Amino acid sequence: MTTDVTARAAELLQEHRASIDRLDAILVYTLGERFKHTQAVGKLKAEHDLPPSDPAREATQIARLEDLARRADLDPEFAKAFLNFIIQEVIQHHEKHQESGA
Repeated sequence: MTTDVTARAAELLQEHRASIDRLDAILVYTLGERFKHTQAVGKLKAEHDLPPSDPAREATQIARLEDLARRADLDPEFAKAFLNFIIQEVIQHHEKHQESGA
């Protein structure tokens, strides 16, 4: 027999899951948009014979993201690991552009 409390918990669970699904979609589309820009950066770097990696920019971005994470009440180490993962993926794309000449 379900109680009102159990029914309310199930309703809240569904609401949380719907929010998570919307946020997952936002993350995926945001990452897609970000990679469009990093692909353009990679092409520019290849066209102008610039290195695929920019350690100074990467360090600045990581520090910026750690600060944003703290303000968003998100574990800064998780945010740093997440950005490092993205940066490595971007560098691989840039290196492919370098190899192909654009």
